[in-house]
Amino acid sequence: MNLAARSVPFANLPLGRIRRSNVEQWVKAMVVADLAAGTIKTRFNNVRSVFRAAVRDRLIPHDPSEGVSIPRQRRREAAMRLPTHEQVGALMQAADPSFKAFIALAAFAGLRLGEAAAIQVGDIDFLRKKLTVARQVQRANQGSVELRPPKCGSERTVFLAPELVELLASHIACNGVEPEPTSWIFRGDGEDPPHQNTIGHRWRRTLKRAGVSGVRLHDLRHYFASGLIAAGCGVVTVQRALGHARATTTLNTYSHLWPSAEDRTREAAASLMLESAGQYRATGITASL
Repeated sequence: MNLAARSVPFANLPLGRIRRSNVEQWVKAMVVADLAAGTIKTRFNNVRSVFRAAVRDRLIPHDPSEGVSIPRQRRREAAMRLPTHEQVGALMQAADPSFKAFIALAAFAGLRLGEAAAIQVGDIDFLRKKLTVARQVQRANQGSVELRPPKCGSERTVFLAPELVELLASHIACNGVEPEPTSWIFRGDGEDPPHQNTIGHRWRRTLKRAGVSGVRLHDLRHYFASGLIAAGCGVVTVQRALGHARATTTLNTYSHLWPSAEDRTREAAASLMLESAGQYRATGITASL
């Protein structure tokens, strides 16, 4: 809600002076800024809820957002961009030493930008190889940052690969991070953690160095989810790893990545044939059918 409120250009206008044209210009500005259709829809609905409440309270005669068109959301499977293993490897290789761990937290732990930016030393349990996601960074006015709970109740524990634990330990040791529980793993201005503009600049520089295009930092979260699904993890496991409040959110986002009933049937039938073949090779069975 706060992000939506800060993004509107008519925030200082009295409710009664806000016109449909103001809302249309705001939506157009978000489209020009290349915000995702889902982000535009969320912000629009948040602001619209204020207008509707004002109408119910008779503060304004009508809702100025009524009839305003917003971009249609594409089907999840069509809109989702999954980086390849080669692209992720190239990005890790091209990243500055102080930024490599940030990319790794997105690609191999599924953290959102704001969540990764808000990680403190005390959030990492190096012995048990797990990470507590307890907060996120949001950009505030005049370039400052705000700390908030993770999106939609996404507080969670993420179980880390040993290689990622080693990378995080190396990052702390080699980048002047104080070994105190409240020390930020990544730094922005002064003593603050970085905000989205700082991370965005470093991400674009890494993309250029790696020769990779068309990949967003958030796509690395999808890459992580796709890896879990490919490894056979169930809906609840993926839900918990990503911090989704409901399993339906996980299914709505990634259902197209899970094997279909047809895929499972073919795999089961193939397994039965190989098991029953005994000493015969699959090619031999095929030839004899």
